[in-house]
Amino acid sequence: MSDRDPIHGCIDRWFEHIRGELDGGLDAILHPDCTFLSPIVYTPQEGREITKLYLRAAGTTLADVDADAHGDASTPTVDESGKFGYVKVIREGHHAMLEFESTVDGKYANGVDIITCDDDGMITEFKVMMRPLQAINAVHAQMKATLEQLSSQQS
Repeated sequence: MSDRDPIHGCIDRWFEHIRGELDGGLDAILHPDCTFLSPIVYTPQEGREITKLYLRAAGTTLADVDADAHGDASTPTVDESGKFGYVKVIREGHHAMLEFESTVDGKYANGVDIITCDDDGMITEFKVMMRPLQAINAVHAQMKATLEQLSSQQS
């Protein structure tokens, strides 16, 4: 593992985005041809614009984010309030796995964001995997409503 691996800067910028501190927002870290893979949608979503839509919907669904917590597994970031937070971060080469915990509609949610970047540190693939099924069902219902709302706002 090397600090020169492109994933290090990529994930640092992802955390800046989560804190609302990244100039250019998602456009600054998503490759124009990136792919988003969701635990909710069967087909891969291709391109920056649709990926931004799904990430915004996920941000709204998992809205209570602990933006300063990202990767110190010895201090889990989800407390009784159920805030979204990363509890483990693994980065090497062009890949990262970020384990998160949250609560959605009173249901515990645990998952991973699997992020792949190119040599320039731009995200080329963003894959989300979640458990347990009750949490996926709650996220699905909320994501559907949020995506419909966001899509109607863009029209």
